[in-house]
Amino acid sequence: MAEATTPIAAIAQDLACHGDADLPLAAVQAALARLALPVAGTETLPLKDALGRVLAADLVSPLDVPAQDNSAMDGYSFAGAALAADGATVLPVAGKALAGHGFDGPAPADACIRIMTGAPLPAGHDSVVPQELVTVAEGRVTIPAGAVRAGQHCRRRGEDLRQGGVAVPAGRRLRASDLGLAASLGQPVLTVRRRPRIAFFSTGDELTAPGEPLPPGGIYDSNHTTLGALLAGLGVDAVDLGRVRDDPQALAAALQAGSDCDALVSTGGVSVGDADHTRRVLAAAGEVLFWRMALRPGRPMAIGRLHGGALYFGLPGNPVAAVVCFQVLVRDALLRLAGATPRPLPTVVARAAVALKKRPGRSEFQRGVLSRAADGDWEVAPTGDQGSGMLSSMSRADGLIVLAHERGPVAAGERVEVLPFDSLG
Repeated sequence: MAEATTPIAAIAQDLACHGDADLPLAAVQAALARLALPVAGTETLPLKDALGRVLAADLVSPLDVPAQDNSAMDGYSFAGAALAADGATVLPVAGKALAGHGFDGPAPADACIRIMTGAPLPAGHDSVVPQELVTVAEGRVTIPAGAVRAGQHCRRRGEDLRQGGVAVPAGRRLRASDLGLAASLGQPVLTVRRRPRIAFFSTGDELTAPGEPLPPGGIYDSNHTTLGALLAGLGVDAVDLGRVRDDPQALAAALQAGSDCDALVSTGGVSVGDADHTRRVLAAAGEVLFWRMALRPGRPMAIGRLHGGALYFGLPGNPVAAVVCFQVLVRDALLRLAGATPRPLPTVVARAAVALKKRPGRSEFQRGVLSRAADGDWEVAPTGDQGSGMLSSMSRADGLIVLAHERGPVAAGERVEVLPFDSLG
């Protein structure tokens, strides 16, 4: 279990400055950034199993990269001082250097060496001319005037990484390029954080599992599937607690079942409806805060910490609101719990294809479809009705149009930020 962070009561006190007003998104994000510390525990994995895992300690380079000066081109190496001050330079060919098979001994200062890309530079040579720029006849190479400068087309020892330098920082969620870099340093294994265990469940008497007969007044449960997929995308160890009825005892049992996890995430039961028991059940199970946020979609949310230390995130029950709250709030908290350093997500700046309704005083994330306009610029159009229960609009969209707290209506042609769903993987 991760070490406890800032007490929930301290976060509540700091947010009290907003009074009874709905909380700005930035304030909620800052509060959640204080909530989670990385889980304890590491494991050592072979490179092939480390993709997507979080590096537990800096990967320090055990060697200089490159390990020696080498050629960046197929061509001929020579001493830069041998270049003629004006006119062509003519040098005899004194040998050959291949990648993995360098030239044996120091090279003559008044001759060149046939060299391949990656081959070590012969001692005394500091320049390379590409083969396509020279002419070769009777064992001699002619370098035209101005074809190359002294010192050109060479990779210098340690120019990529110095021995003892940080190659990959701790907290990096490892990508294919990171694993390739580790391999290039001769590292067969990496030490990573253990995966945090995240329990999840959906709540509501109206929910029916896909594939089961739908009773009168029932709806098929989309949140449970969506939440499981979102957690899978983060690479955590997801613990499925199923669907929980609108019953205090059932909710208390679910919280108890997930209490040995690092965090629990649920959907539904965080408003003030008669059947929403989360408030009093969580009060008995640990510390809890219920927030009304200046956010659309996704106004209600609960956060807490159970007595055993597990964090709790209660998302809205409306499907789109649940997804948005997870992506813009819970995602980074869970990444911190995993030991990762959350990075700002890349966005696309696009023209609004049509006018967008928006009132100042709340952050909005509207579903949008990106396309290239005739002039090559990005353009974004909303998917239509932005109701928080319309999950089909999320499926049609390929990103969220990000409209900041203070922004008002957007005129057609104005530029807006779009968060592509592909950025959230």
